[in-house]
Amino acid sequence: MSIFILNIETATTNCSVSISKNGKTVVLKEDNDKSYSHAERLHVYIDEALKEAGIKSVDLSAIAISKGPGSYTGLRIGVSAAKGLCFALDKPLIAVPTLEALAHQVKLEHGIVISMLDARRMEVYSAIYDSNYKEIRETQAQILDENAFAENLQNGNVYFIGNGVEKTKTLINHPNAIFVEGKLPSANDMSVLAFHKFNNNDFEDVAYFEPYYLKDFVALKPKPKTK
Repeated sequence: MSIFILNIETATTNCSVSISKNGKTVVLKEDNDKSYSHAERLHVYIDEALKEAGIKSVDLSAIAISKGPGSYTGLRIGVSAAKGLCFALDKPLIAVPTLEALAHQVKLEHGIVISMLDARRMEVYSAIYDSNYKEIRETQAQILDENAFAENLQNGNVYFIGNGVEKTKTLINHPNAIFVEGKLPSANDMSVLAFHKFNNNDFEDVAYFEPYYLKDFVALKPKPKTK
């Protein structure tokens, strides 16, 4: 029996849709429009992907959504579309962590991967994974400086990936820092993760599921000492 999963990724400017068959991407439709074209293109891409895969929506086994963190608007659009399809088709909903899927774009035998998405000013949302893509530090919002990830960099190669790389490379100058530029989360990398969750019956409650926004992190200046 073939397991077809529709994967939806809208956490950044990349509007991305894939159809996977037994964990392997068979169709990928995506476009990185800087103006956030998700509202206009997402459902078009879903329809086109289904046609190219030669299946109908009723043939899907599940719908997978990239759950965040990321753009508030982008995540809302993606999650709304996924939940609507789940309700209409009576299919289970799978949530894939955005930063975990992004980490899979780096192929490595040694070292670690730090997936990072641009937040505001000098902030990023980041998570750290080992060479087997196991999370070794949970997702956090943090303000970058020249000492960011210093402990990780001392221990070996650190691969930085995501649209937070551009601001990070202006601050970090270390021989173990490897910046993988020009990469964004993609529905292509969700396929294997969604299939694994499907096999483990790791589904979300469609009615109550909400994206993982990760509230803004605000650094407060220390109060002046009183005399």
